[in-house]
Amino acid sequence: MIIKVKNLEKIYSGKVSVHALKGVSFEVEEGEFMAVMGRSGSGKSTLLHQLGLLDTPTKGEITIDGINILKMSEREKTYFRLNELGYVFQEYALLPELNVLESVYLPFMLQGVDKKEYIKKATEVIEKVGLEHRLHHLPRELSGGEQQRVAMARAIVNNPKILFADEPCANLDTQSSKTILTMLKEINENLNQTIVMVTHEPDDRKYVDRALWLKDGEIEKIE
Repeated sequence: MIIKVKNLEKIYSGKVSVHALKGVSFEVEEGEFMAVMGRSGSGKSTLLHQLGLLDTPTKGEITIDGINILKMSEREKTYFRLNELGYVFQEYALLPELNVLESVYLPFMLQGVDKKEYIKKATEVIEKVGLEHRLHHLPRELSGGEQQRVAMARAIVNNPKILFADEPCANLDTQSSKTILTMLKEINENLNQTIVMVTHEPDDRKYVDRALWLKDGEIEKIE
């Protein structure tokens, strides 16, 4: 397996403590497309943030590709996120001053890749998501669906071990949502890309291999 989670807990402290995850355990195989599903407040995004090293759990273990990621230093986590993981968020997370090409090759710049090489690779990935005619357009000049495709291109440009998608269609209309989900499925099948996607739409189940259902911070079922 590529991801192994054991007895994962997350407690948010405050005037009233919130037990967001309660001893969650499961595995994700390499090349699998898994959905994390459940009602609002069930712990879906909290779980994804722990898996993606965007937050730290209160208890438990997370192993990715045989590496216990929770024992990493902050610097090691930053490096691991940059080189091994890809992220797609519901709000696109594009910088307004960067055009499509610049947005996609940004991860390569952070890695110190040669300019000619990262422009070539970024252009190839942009073509894969069907936006070669938008290379020099800014986010404000794109539709919501196009912005999400840019975010997807940026997430997969460095061939991550795992692609995390947090409600990638929440801000999109029905047709754009279908386009994004179909594209994710194609990326999964054609590139053997491991994907973990949070969604609240039961109909999205047909695009994935398995669905993990959360309820009140616990696994209700995996099917």
